[in-house]
Amino acid sequence: MLCLSTLVVVIDNMALTVAVPALAADLGASSQDIQWILESYMLVFAGLLLTAGSLSDRYGRRKLMVIGLTLFGAASAAATLATDPGQLIAARVAMGVGGAMIMPNTLSILMVVFPDEAERRKAMAAGAAFAVLGLVGGPVAGGALISSLGWEAVFWINVPIALLAILAALTLMPESKGSATKPDPVGAVLSMIGMSALVWTINELAHGIAWTPLAVAVIALGAFVGWELRTEHPMVPLQLFRDRDFAGGSLSLTLVQIGSGGMLLVLTQYMQFVLGYTPTQAGLAFIPMFIASIVFNGIGAGLGSKLGNRATAVLGMIVMAAGFALLGFSSPDSFTMLAIAQVVAGAGSGLAGPTAIAALMSAVPTEQAGVGSALNDTIQQAGAALGVAILGSLATSSYTSAMPATAPDEARRSVAAAVADPSLAAAARQAYDAAMSTAFLGAAAGVLGAAVLALLLLRGRKIGAHAASLIQQQTPVSVTH
Repeated sequence: MLCLSTLVVVIDNMALTVAVPALAADLGASSQDIQWILESYMLVFAGLLLTAGSLSDRYGRRKLMVIGLTLFGAASAAATLATDPGQLIAARVAMGVGGAMIMPNTLSILMVVFPDEAERRKAMAAGAAFAVLGLVGGPVAGGALISSLGWEAVFWINVPIALLAILAALTLMPESKGSATKPDPVGAVLSMIGMSALVWTINELAHGIAWTPLAVAVIALGAFVGWELRTEHPMVPLQLFRDRDFAGGSLSLTLVQIGSGGMLLVLTQYMQFVLGYTPTQAGLAFIPMFIASIVFNGIGAGLGSKLGNRATAVLGMIVMAAGFALLGFSSPDSFTMLAIAQVVAGAGSGLAGPTAIAALMSAVPTEQAGVGSALNDTIQQAGAALGVAILGSLATSSYTSAMPATAPDEARRSVAAAVADPSLAAAARQAYDAAMSTAFLGAAAGVLGAAVLALLLLRGRKIGAHAASLIQQQTPVSVTH
C-alpha cells in the first residue's frame, strides 16, 4: 500500500514531463503557462508538507493518507476536463494539496510497521524501487497513452492507482499516531507562507530574482525557526539537526536533488526536440537508468548494513556525479553513450538515495515520524525546485548564447519554437546540445558537493543502536487497527 501511494505521486509527475508538447499544443499554453502547470503543484506541495506531517502525527497517519489519496485522485480526474491552462493549473494545485497529505506518511508509517533496522532498510529499498518503477512507468506509459489517447491520459492513470491504494490502506494498514501534543497554528502558517514563497522565488530564478517573494520567504522562515525554538509545543523538532546523521543526510540529499532535479526535464526536451524522439520513444529511452537504479537500490541496502551509511552514500554520490559528467559529454547522435551515462547515474542514485534517507530517518523519534518524514520531503522538494531553477537557468542561458544573434527572440528563448523553423532547426539542436552539457556538468559539481558533506557529517558505522536508543527514550506510539 505504501508503494502504491508513492507510485501514484511519482508516476503523475513523470508522465506529465512527456505530455508537455501535446498539452501545450492542445490548450494553447504559453511557455509561462507550462511553467505554472508544472510548478503550481510543487509550490503547494512544498508549502503544506510540514503542516501535513504534523497533522498526521496528531490525527492519524492512515487517515491523512486516505484523505490525500482521495483528493489526488479526484483532482486528477478534474484535470482531464480542463479546456484552458487556468483550469489545469487549478487542478494541479488541488493535486499538490493531496500529494502533501500522502508523501510524509509513506516513510512515517514504514517506521512504525518496520521497527527493526534491518527490515526497515529492506522496506525502504523496496519503496525506492517502486518509486523508480513510477519513474520508468510514467514516461513509458505516459508516452504510449499520449500517442493514442491524448495528454488527458497522463491524469486518468492516477485514478485507478489511487483507488487501489485507498482500498489497501483501509483493509491492510494499521492506524498510528504520535503522542498527543497541542496544535501549533502559528508554526503551521509560518511554514506554509515561508516554503511557498521560497519555492516561488526558486522557480523564478531563471527570469531574475523575485525580491518580494524572497523577502517574504526570509522573514517567514526566520520567524518560523525562532518560533519553533521557543514555543513549548513546536510543530517541527528542529533539534533533529543537532544529530550528525540527520543533518548530514538532509544537506547531502538537498545537493543531490539540486544536481538531479532538472535532469529528467532537460533530457526529455533534448530527446524530443534535438533527437526527434516521440513521447513514447523518449519514455523508453529512460529505461537503462531506471533499471540500474532499481538493481542498485537492493545492492545499496545490503552495502549500507555492511559498510555503514557514510561509505555507501559517498560511493553512490561519486558514481552519480560520474554519470552526470558522462551525460555532459554525450554526443547528440550517440544513444549508446547516452544509455551508458544513464546507467552510471542510475546506479549511483540507487546506492546513495535510500542510504542517506535511512541515515536521517534513524535520527527521528517514532512518535514524530510524520513531521520528521515531512521535513525530509520538504528538504528534498526545495532541493529539487532549486535544481530545476539552477539547471534550467544554466541550460537557458547557454542555449540563448549559442543561438545566432540574428535569430528571433522567441527562437533564442525556446528550443521548441526554434526547431519548428526549418531555417533555425539545425542551429537550435546544436545550441541545446551545448546547453545540456553545461547543465549536467553543473549537476555533477552539485552531487560531488553532496559527497563531501556526507563524508564530513554522516557517521561511518551502522546506526541501528543509536536509532534504538533514541526511540526507547520516547513515549510509546499508539497503533490501532
